[in-house]
Amino acid sequence: MFELTKAQKQIQKAAAGFAKGEFDKELAYEYEKNGRFPESIWKQAADLGFVGIHFPEKYSGGGMGMLEAVLVSEAFCRKDASIGGALAMSTFGSESILRFGSDHLKETFLPPVAEGEMLPAAAFSESQRGGNFTSIKTTADRRKEEWVISGLKMNVINGQGAGFYIVLCRTGEETENSADGISMIVVEADRPGISTEAAGKKLGGNMTATSHVSFDNVAVSADNLVGVAGAGIAQLETFLSESRVLSAAQSLGTALGSLDRAMDYIKERVQFQRKLAAFQVTQHKIADMATKIELAELITYKAAWTRDQGRMDHKLNSMAKLTAARTAMEVGAQSIQLYGGYGYMTEYEVERYYREAKAAELHLGARDVQKDVIARAVIGKIK
Repeated sequence: MFELTKAQKQIQKAAAGFAKGEFDKELAYEYEKNGRFPESIWKQAADLGFVGIHFPEKYSGGGMGMLEAVLVSEAFCRKDASIGGALAMSTFGSESILRFGSDHLKETFLPPVAEGEMLPAAAFSESQRGGNFTSIKTTADRRKEEWVISGLKMNVINGQGAGFYIVLCRTGEETENSADGISMIVVEADRPGISTEAAGKKLGGNMTATSHVSFDNVAVSADNLVGVAGAGIAQLETFLSESRVLSAAQSLGTALGSLDRAMDYIKERVQFQRKLAAFQVTQHKIADMATKIELAELITYKAAWTRDQGRMDHKLNSMAKLTAARTAMEVGAQSIQLYGGYGYMTEYEVERYYREAKAAELHLGARDVQKDVIARAVIGKIK
């Protein structure tokens, strides 16, 4: 039977304690309203080892695994879904370097991320391409000891304020819907030829800047290639699959946060001379919410633990993402319902948790994308 170790429980407790002490409700409201990244909290979290906890110690990380990263993200998002989500996204993209980069790239870019000095940005998506990354148009031409990159990337998380980008490029001849000739290259954000434009205010996830990033003949060292040329799509699939486990953790924490607030409300709110919590209909709603969260937690922890055992299970990772995201949406909606009209008001937080749940659900592929991954794994090849 699965159970957290003593050390993992201590990490979980420490993360919850940090969030309780540093995540301020009013500050979160202002940051979310104005689209500000919680920089001071991020730096404090990095100082305590929560950022990049799954990085090796030699790169300033915690030397721990995916499960520990899940526990931290869950605890942060439970206390505040907006701040927690922003902190979870503060390493997004750098895992590509962690898994596939050269020692030089790891030594150069991972420590600043783990130490809270630099944000990474994953520049993968393009307009009208959807999830079909094999049809990207961004190019990287090899010129002596440099790559020269040109193209436009859309909806890049941390796109404004990033210290570097991991850019998915076409480094070989274009072949329609083929993974051949596509690579990942690290681009320092201070290189000439890079321009960014804010993508606009979003429903949720407003503490992380989402931008469109243009590369106009941007030259970087040939050493900035991640892994080997032509391996970009395979690397991307691994990165996205691992990231879905961390996204599931965000959703799990968000669902728990919604439930916490619903519990506080029903224990105080009086209707017909009785506390809402005393009504059977309310109790049954809470029972359903708690059951869904328990199931989401089990599959998310299993997915993280499986990855820590050295096994990559794309099906399980997508199952965790699908289940946790659906749970966060359903628990969030039910929490608003229990609050009644108050649930629609920003001062009661549950509406923000619901918006953050939707943002997490759409991130890394919405429901149908996860179902595609799961179905392919279950059905196998169709002859």
